[in-house]
Amino acid sequence: MQLKKYCLSVALSLLVLSSARAQDFFKRSPTYNPGRVNSTIIVESAIGVAVTIGLNYLWYKKFPHGKFHYFNDNGEWLQVDKVGHAATAYNIAAIQTDLLRWGGVRPGTAALIGTATALSFLSMIEIMDGHSAHWGFSKGDMFANMAGCLLFEGQHLMWGEQRISLKFSYHGTIFPKYYPAELGANLPQRMLKDYNGQSYWLSFNIASFLPASSNFPRWLNVSAGYGAEGMIGAFKNPTEVNGRTIPEFRRYRQWYLSFDTDLYRIDGLSPLTSTLLEVNRTFKTPAPALEWNAVKGLQFHPFYY
Repeated sequence: MQLKKYCLSVALSLLVLSSARAQDFFKRSPTYNPGRVNSTIIVESAIGVAVTIGLNYLWYKKFPHGKFHYFNDNGEWLQVDKVGHAATAYNIAAIQTDLLRWGGVRPGTAALIGTATALSFLSMIEIMDGHSAHWGFSKGDMFANMAGCLLFEGQHLMWGEQRISLKFSYHGTIFPKYYPAELGANLPQRMLKDYNGQSYWLSFNIASFLPASSNFPRWLNVSAGYGAEGMIGAFKNPTEVNGRTIPEFRRYRQWYLSFDTDLYRIDGLSPLTSTLLEVNRTFKTPAPALEWNAVKGLQFHPFYY
């Protein structure tokens, strides 16, 4: 019995010690920590190389390469893809900035590097598109990329914090079954390719706009969203795919108003818990929502994502 108590005591001590070390690991360094920063640079460089090779092998290699050229895709997918570009740029900048702040880099420097990282990475993809015969360099995509970066860097310069986040949500739709090659054959593909199910949200942290003395919950947001539906093809819907007749769908835009959360802002969270909840910076919380569109008018969704 004594041995069991001893083993239990040792096990609990190790658990507490490992938990404490985990908390220390996820806590932002108060001063510049070259070990953390260098590790971040090495890991990100390796990921960047892997992503570049992967894109070339799995995506661009399937299509012939050619002289750099432009492609006007501004009319595709009722611009849902453009909002997606802005959201991607914003969140890459935010994540990069958080990693540098974890390493003790000063806020202004971290935000500037984070913004430059996002713009550089997405510009590289656009340049690769520009050399692909199947696509081309999209000025619209680049404008959206810059808009997302400006949303992030602009807030840092104006307020020194992010009061407005650009978030993503996805729900399944009926449309991929009519054209799986274009809209995705499985869930991961559909989350990336089925623009009918994607929604993008400007999420406003209400407490950030109120006086410091306000008792309004710091984690509660209000969000304005945008999406679209009825899209089988990029510019217009095909009448048939692989000999199969496609029903006629009306393409229309959707506008939303909903509640949201920034759970990582809850007071008293441990560094580990706060870090895990950072995913809520990118993905909107499911909540009741009002929708307006030109086809069905005003609708209420008790639970929307």
